[in-house]
Formats: sequence, C-alpha cells, structure tokens
Amino acid sequence: MATTVTAPLTDPVHEKAAGPLKVPLLAPTPDSRPKPREPLTDEQQQKYGWLLDQVKSWTEIPSTKGKTGPLTDSEKFWLTRECLLRYLRATKWHEKDAERRLLETLTWRREYGVEDLTAEHISPENETGKQLILGYDKEARVCHYMSPGLQNTEPSPRQVQHLVYIVERVIDMMPPSQETLSLLINFKQSKTRSNTAPGIGQAREVLHILQHHYPERLGKALIINMPWIVTGFFRLIRPFIDPLTYEKLKFNEDMSQYVPSEQMWSEFSSGKLEFEYDHSVYWPALQKICSERRAARWQRWIAGGQQLGESENYLSGVVEAGVAAPQVTGTAAPVPVANPTSDAAEEKVAQ
Repeated sequence: MATTVTAPLTDPVHEKAAGPLKVPLLAPTPDSRPKPREPLTDEQQQKYGWLLDQVKSWTEIPSTKGKTGPLTDSEKFWLTRECLLRYLRATKWHEKDAERRLLETLTWRREYGVEDLTAEHISPENETGKQLILGYDKEARVCHYMSPGLQNTEPSPRQVQHLVYIVERVIDMMPPSQETLSLLINFKQSKTRSNTAPGIGQAREVLHILQHHYPERLGKALIINMPWIVTGFFRLIRPFIDPLTYEKLKFNEDMSQYVPSEQMWSEFSSGKLEFEYDHSVYWPALQKICSERRAARWQRWIAGGQQLGESENYLSGVVEAGVAAPQVTGTAAPVPVANPTSDAAEEKVAQ
C-alpha cells in the first residue's frame, strides 16, 4: 500500500511555538468530514459508462491554436471517474453535452496553458497574500481566501492566471472524498484601495472559466464586508452567474456556521486561527506540499495502470484498488469499484 499523502501533523514547520502560523494547514479537524454522495442509479451508471467509452475513443483534442493532438498522460490522469461525473452533473446528466464540455475544457487547458503556469510567474501576484489556501471548513472543503483590498497589481492576464493557478493548488490540497472548495471573500478596504471590486470584463472572464472549466467545484462562497459599490457590482454580474451557483453564495453571515473557528483566519468573522502572511515562507511551503501530493497521486496512477476514469479515492490512497483491479467472482457481490465510499474508506478518511 502507498504511504499516506499528507505530512504528519507534528511537522516542525507547523508547530505553534514559533508564533502565528505562516504556512498552510495540512488537514481538516477530526470532526470535519465530507458529506457522502448518493450512490449512482442504474441509469446514471449507464450514462457514466457511455461517457467513459467516448473518452477512451478520443484520438485527438481539437484546437484552433496549433495545440491539436492525442491525449497526453497528464490529461489522462486528469480524466478521473469523479471528473467525468462532475461534468455529467453539471450538464444534468446529458451525456453528449458532458462530452462536449469535457472536450472544450481540455482544449482550453491546452490553449490557456494551465499546466505551464509556474510558481515563479504567479509569485508577484501573491506577494501581499491577496489569495490564500488556509484550513478546511466543516465538510472538509479547502478554504480559499480572497482579499481584494490587498490587490497589488494592475489588471492584466496574469491576474486571471493567478486565480486559475490557486484553484489548481486548492484541488491539490483537497482531502479524500471531497471535490469542492469553500471560497471566503473579504471586501474589507485597505489603506490604499477603497474600490475592491474587479472590472466587469475581468469578472465575466473569471466566471466563465470557473463555471465552464471547473464545474461542480464550488461548495460554498462566504462573502463579508460588502460595501455598497460591491453590492451593486454583484447585482450587475448576477445575470452571468448560474442560479445553482448563486444559491451557494452567503453574504455577511457568521462564517463560524461553516468553518471551525480554530481553522478560520482571525481576519475573517469569528475566526481564532492566528495567521501571518509572509510570502517568503508561505509561497515555497505551498508549492512543496502541493507538489508532494501531486507526485504521490501520480505514482499511484502509474501503479494502477494509467487508467482513464481512475478513482480519485484510489489516487488519494484511501482505497487499495483502482478501477483496473480484478473484480470479485463467485457468490459474493462484486466490489463496487465505481463507487468507492465504503465504511472502510470513510474510516481512513477520518483518520
């Protein structure tokens, strides 16, 4: 069995004695657990099987920018079972729409250069800590903090790349059995910035990317300290927000309803986590944690036979067998590899 992905909680770099925390937290609280998903119905399982067969039949990914070509290993690694199901859910289980959306996202990822975005290129955008990955909510979702008042650069493509890069790192930090994130936005004004809302054009671009290329990833969005201009801004962009997404937005509520106070930054709501952003410490620590977790999942994917539609719980190490494992035969029921949420797996997640 592969070693666990997360680092030990006694890692010296995370000890409290040195003062305020300056690095990401490694795990949710013991009481924070993802809500189990309902098992797939027979019809949903058939739709998933159809989509998986289509993905396996793809000979190339289309592009109008010279990026046409067959699936790469990293793209096959990205096309997990849960990934396909996210697109099916996002398209209300219309298989052909899900296939079209998947192809559009793969084309976008190539043309946008998602895998080519480097920590060095993005680093200047995060020097003030305007976006943070810190702690987990009560359903073990990674908390992604945004502080527009700490904006330190002028509008540019790199600002949007910054968001994409951080969302990719949030996914790296997700614990087993959790596919969604919590977005915590604090519109508190800084000494140098009073208008902390982005431009409408940039907001529409960001919304398009998140809704079309990261479907079923937003669990909650908790937004506080909204001045009147930001309230008006949200009214302007509401037509561009999917209604199901808008239902997940919570405005000026006590965030402790959703995030354990001991894992919520003291800058937000009633949080008790003392955290101080030091770019020279936090940024390399985040890269190290994420790269180690990606490498561990990659090695398990290789060991499992480099399967399209691999189980993310297998990649995370909480179930022993991937989708290529031999099925149990005889009088006993087959092991439901396609829906790995057994009691044993849940116990490992809790541990």
